[in-house]
Amino acid sequence: MASQLVSIPSSKAHSQDTSSSTQLSTTKDPSQERVEDGENEEEQWTDLQLAAKDGNVSSVEDLLSRGVDVNAPPRGYYGNTALQAACLFGHADIAGLLISAGAEVDAPGGNNGNRRALHQACAIGHTSLVKLLLSSGADANSPAGRYHGRTALQAAAEAGHLTVVQLLLDVGANVNAPPGATAGVTALAAAASGAHQGIVELLLENGADVNAKPTRHKGLTALQAAALNGNLKVVNRLIEAGADVNATGSSFKGGTALHAASERGHVDVVKRLLESGADIEAQSGWGKQTPLQSAAVCGQDEVVSLLIGRGASGVTKGGTILF
Repeated sequence: MASQLVSIPSSKAHSQDTSSSTQLSTTKDPSQERVEDGENEEEQWTDLQLAAKDGNVSSVEDLLSRGVDVNAPPRGYYGNTALQAACLFGHADIAGLLISAGAEVDAPGGNNGNRRALHQACAIGHTSLVKLLLSSGADANSPAGRYHGRTALQAAAEAGHLTVVQLLLDVGANVNAPPGATAGVTALAAAASGAHQGIVELLLENGADVNAKPTRHKGLTALQAAALNGNLKVVNRLIEAGADVNATGSSFKGGTALHAASERGHVDVVKRLLESGADIEAQSGWGKQTPLQSAAVCGQDEVVSLLIGRGASGVTKGGTILF
């Protein structure tokens, strides 16, 4: 190891960005960020897309009567078709008008996740919209987009919409559909990250792979996602279901579940993982840090003391941590 030292107990002055090795980048739904970060992009939207977003029924009816293109493609990075915009903001009446006018229910979305209309409706948990889209031919298994993408099931699971999750499973949604390439999650990891216990149970009952491999870039296993967010009940359930406590995360900065819990200071989760055989000396992917080092740089004094007490190496006699 290099000669860098960190004193124990580590003070908060030593803290670095706690979003380091394994943070799930999906704590904020990218499709919702459009409202905050993409407002100026709406200048590129068609009148129909804007009217659908705003829930303006009379404007939508007027534009459709004048023959505007109901399937105009998304404009800009955060763009949506008119139908996707209506679904994102929960306007079921407008979605019905657009579908009746020939809107393509499975049209690809904008670059930010490539979320289709069904993905948008599932993310907000709008059951009647989901039913409308499915009855109109929407594909329950359309793939997740490359960047921050979600399948319909992953979107519903991530947001905690149990009824929609059940509805999708009933029509054959793939419980183990692969995640998007960047910051993607399986449905089980999505549910685990949000401590959605009921959805975790439902997905496991329907064959969810508790050890599905994480996506290469900013990916997490279900157990890592639960550990990162301190969800002890979900951690317990996943371990009971056979989750590998020493599985590694994505090759980009990834660590184990113990790294995730340690850097966030979730003492109870750290204890549970150690009791279940977690490797106290495991190294993360990019920074090659041990859980002890991750806890130290994040200022998690209680976890540092716990790991040292459990025999973590890399500590000098004077009480400093080697890096």
